[in-house]
Amino acid sequence: MERQTEGKAYQWARALCLYAGEGEAFFRDFWKRLAESEGVMREFVYYLEHQNFLCEYKVQGYSVVDILVWQTDHFKAQMDRGRDEMKNNGDRMLLMAFDTLLKMQRDPEYYVNLMRTETGTDYEGKYK
Repeated sequence: MERQTEGKAYQWARALCLYAGEGEAFFRDFWKRLAESEGVMREFVYYLEHQNFLCEYKVQGYSVVDILVWQTDHFKAQMDRGRDEMKNNGDRMLLMAFDTLLKMQRDPEYYVNLMRTETGTDYEGKYK
């Protein structure tokens, strides 16, 4: 990656963490994991430059958009229960989608299982 692009990605990651309400320790950990992942970094930089998702890099068939949709479903369920930590914070939702993709790389089975079993949406028979 170009040095200038890396610098822009670093600054944007720091700002995104700040806007998302995360501290310096979270940022340092996030950046370290992001810098170690060529695939997720490419997705991150593409989003930074185009304000859209590339969706080329996938873990077990799941892209950052799949994770974002899954997390949005959970967000809606949390709002139904009166918890709204991500309400009006699209930056946090975006950051958490990239963060989850990074975590998913290291433990794909765990996250794939969550995505397949925890939909967040209530449906008939869910709690039986």
